[in-house]
Parts: sequence; structure tokens; C-alpha cells
Amino acid sequence: MILSQSLSNLLKRVIGRADRERASLLLLDWTGCAVAGFRSSVGEKITAAFPDGTGRCSRIGASKSSVLMAALHNGCLGNVLEMDDVDRRAVLHAGPTVIPAALAVAQHTGAKPGDLLDAIVIGYEATIRIGRAVGPGHYMFWHNTATCGPFGAAAAACHLLDGSDMVSAFGLAGTQAAGLWQTRHEPDSMAKQLHAGHGAHAGVVAAFLSVQGFQGPRSILEGEQGFFAAMCPGADAENVLEDYGDDWLIHQTSIKPYPACRHTHPAIDAALRAELSHGPIVIETYDDAIKFCDNPDPKTEIEAKFSLQHNVAHGLLSGVPTLNDFSSGAVAKTGDLRCRMTVKSSPEFNAAYPAHYGAAVTIGRKRYVAKNAFGDPENPMSADDIGDKAMDLLLYGGMSNGNAARTRAHILGLHVDSDDPEDMAEFTALLP
Repeated sequence: MILSQSLSNLLKRVIGRADRERASLLLLDWTGCAVAGFRSSVGEKITAAFPDGTGRCSRIGASKSSVLMAALHNGCLGNVLEMDDVDRRAVLHAGPTVIPAALAVAQHTGAKPGDLLDAIVIGYEATIRIGRAVGPGHYMFWHNTATCGPFGAAAAACHLLDGSDMVSAFGLAGTQAAGLWQTRHEPDSMAKQLHAGHGAHAGVVAAFLSVQGFQGPRSILEGEQGFFAAMCPGADAENVLEDYGDDWLIHQTSIKPYPACRHTHPAIDAALRAELSHGPIVIETYDDAIKFCDNPDPKTEIEAKFSLQHNVAHGLLSGVPTLNDFSSGAVAKTGDLRCRMTVKSSPEFNAAYPAHYGAAVTIGRKRYVAKNAFGDPENPMSADDIGDKAMDLLLYGGMSNGNAARTRAHILGLHVDSDDPEDMAEFTALLP
């Protein structure tokens, strides 16, 4: 059978209350990230670049617009502050592509809240399955969020559209897959946010075209000139169908407590346990963390978010990093401590990666280890932790205390009143 057909069939299994509850938590987390991202300079540029239009779909920080513009706009915002969810093995963020696509199409079709949450569950599954299968050869050059996200966005959108053809939509989504890691090597590049927005947009485009009978390449995944052959050296496309047990993969998604690259988080956790003393400081972690985050002298906010040295130093000096701890002033405060640091590749953490993100910080003779980052399934954030994070982000994004609290409560209640479409309207009315 065609691989995308098998994947489509796999996505038809039963979605239960616990799955919807998890989807509502991730919807809340994404909403906080996107509202806070709108307030940033990158968010302002995104909003200014896309003209106001007509339509009924919400765009955070702007007037309502078409379903396609809403997916693109909101997709870009969710990744701005580097606080979006992550699947470790897929090394990608499903939320910024799947949720904007699902939300826009749900508003466009007048879907019930339960349908929105189900679409999120399905979209995460497709994105994560493909992301876990692409292999390290793909991640060497391609941003997995950008390349695998369109598949999940298409799956979510197809779930909400009558007459859609998910197999064809997968083909149309896959042929649009793009997003290169060169963006991380140039500090002034903002393309990473476009990657997420494009992924959401591409998936919605694919789904709507499929409704019209517009055919995509059905063997896009395993074809001789398809996605895996062209972009995933050494990977086996059949791994998309790996048996992960009965639970949906949305339950294995990690949620980020700190506004920095996820590769820095285990080192931050180790630093938060450490006692600062004199002498050299050694950071041990896995190779991908070093590739993306070994930056002893960050100059900009985004460089600081991708700096192991700054994040560890801040953790040792001041504790848990917040959204305000990556400014030029905050970076200056960690300079002396960063000069004492050495970053080393660790066989221990490389062997565990990507199933586990680990790091250690050694100061003098004391070694502090974090084998799983806070927010991972083995070390999860509670529902209250996630809600508190969302509140902080919503307030940072300019919402009043009352509206932020109502947004939090309403999203977490969507799975309860899942048959009332007015709940969707009430939720989106709270967005800025």
C-alpha cells in the first residue's frame, strides 16, 4: 500500500477524552507563545508585512482575514520567543504548524471545539511520525519543523474539511516542504519563524486543493524522487509507520519552561541545581546541542537564546531564565562567568540522544547532572505549570489579567463542552 495511505488509515483511530485534554494544554501553550510573540519586534514585522483582509479567521494582533492568511500569520508568531513545544526524537516543534492550521480551518468551517482538538491530535501524530523517521541526515541541513510541519498541518486541516483527500493533501504538502538551517548561522535572519508559518500555510493550501480533486503525488514519502529519497539520506521511509503503542504521540510532546533553544534546557536544569563556586566550569552535553548552541559570546537576543554559556551562567547567577533575561544588559551580566566555561561533547549524553536530552555542569569537583529536561515526559510540567507559563506569556503579550485568566480557563474547558461551537467563538474573541 502507498505509505501516505497507510499513514492516513493510522490517523483514523479513536481519540479519547485524555487525548483532547492533552490537546487543550498544548493549545493553551501555543496561544501564550503566539500572543507573546506578537509583541516582539519580529512579531511586529510579521503583522506589518501581511495586509489586512476580509474573512472570519482570527489573526493575533491584527484584523480577521482569510483562512490562508490566518494560518500563515499565526504560524509565524508561535515560534518567535523559542518557547514552543517540541518532540525530542523528531527534533521539531509541532505546535507552530499544526495548531494555526487547525484553528484557522476550524473557524472557517464553524467546527466544534472537540473537532478542533481532534484535528490537533491528528496533526501532531502525522508531523511527529514523519519527523522521527527522517533521521539525522535530514536534520543536518533541514529544519524539521519546516519540512515535516506541512504534513501535520494538512492532516489537521483535512480532518476539518468535508470532501478532503488526505493522501493527496500529503502529496501536495510534501512537495512544498522546505526550510534550511542556514538561518541559525546568521544572527539577523528571521527565517525560522517563516518556516513555521509557511508549514501551516502549505498544509492548509494542500487540504483545500484536495477538496477540489486537485491531485498531489500520492507516493510523496517513499517515491523514487519523493521526500525521503531527496531529503533524508540514510533514513527508511517505512519508519513513519513504526509501532509506538496505543497512545497518540501528542502525549510524548515536551513543553518548554524556559524561553531558549530546547537544546540548552538540560544544561539550564543542571545549572539550577548547582552551587556556584570558584574555578573552571565545564558543560557536557550531546553534539547537536553544541552544534546549535556553543556560543560563548552572544551579541543579540536570539544568539543569547542559543547560547549554552549564557543560559548556564544566568542559571548559576540568577535562577530560572525569563523573557527579559536575554537582552544586551542581561548578556553583559554573564560575561565574566562565561569566560570560565568549557563546552564538551559527552558520550553518555550522545548515546541517549534524541530519546533523552541530557547535560551536566561541573564546577570544581562537583558534577550536576540533568538526564531529562524539565518538561519532558519523564520530567513533566504539571497542568498548573503549563497554565502559569501561559499566563506569564499572555500578560507579556499585553493581555489584561482578567482576559488572560479567562483565556486560560476557557481553553482548558474546551474538551468539556466539546459540542458547542459557540465555545470556539468565545475563545477567539479573547485573542488580541
